[in-house]
Amino acid sequence: MEQPVRDDAPRPIDRPLRVAVADDAMLLREGIGKVLADGGAEVVASVGSGEELVEAVLADGVDVAVLDIRMPPAFRDEGIVALESLRAQGSTIGVLLLSMYATPEYAMRALAAGAGTGYLLKERVAEPRRLVSAVETVAAGGTVVDPEVVGQMIQRPRVDSPIDSLTTRELAVLECMAQGNSNAGISRTLFLGVKTVETHVRSIMQKLGLAESPDNHRRVLAVLAYLGSR
Repeated sequence: MEQPVRDDAPRPIDRPLRVAVADDAMLLREGIGKVLADGGAEVVASVGSGEELVEAVLADGVDVAVLDIRMPPAFRDEGIVALESLRAQGSTIGVLLLSMYATPEYAMRALAAGAGTGYLLKERVAEPRRLVSAVETVAAGGTVVDPEVVGQMIQRPRVDSPIDSLTTRELAVLECMAQGNSNAGISRTLFLGVKTVETHVRSIMQKLGLAESPDNHRRVLAVLAYLGSR
């Protein structure tokens, strides 16, 4: 009998990740491409707008898109619009959004598009391992939220939420989830056994009322509940 896929199970990609990069600043675009190429990815498209990115993704076998949030023509939310367009057209590729500013509202909107989505500050491009890791995470169907955005959420006034029922340890596990960590990554970060982490994750899902479903990515929904409550 086929085994169910775990929420944090990676998608099997046994070749270099095929990446499309979009940013209106050519030098930054080339810098991102070089970091990803040095990390083992294959940059198959490099464009300057969200519309061009959508065309490139739909025309080629792309695994991940890395794009700026603010691009021509209006320099507002073109990157998120491109993400929403891809999802509306059935694309499930990983999408990593980059921004100059930590904007929680944009992060929430991006994650609402579903699994395989991330939001990082552009300054992380100067941290090659972090950028490559984020790309790999969204390619595997995971989520990534920049720690600075998570920090801003934590500092916001609290509102009533099922999140209030979580223990301090469960909140720590959920915060690690929001930053894109798998159960194994959470285990290393919090110095817990993997089975202990799995127990905390199950408890979190139960307390948030997130039952197993083939239609919903529970980790994304849990992260959205966490960010929305801060």
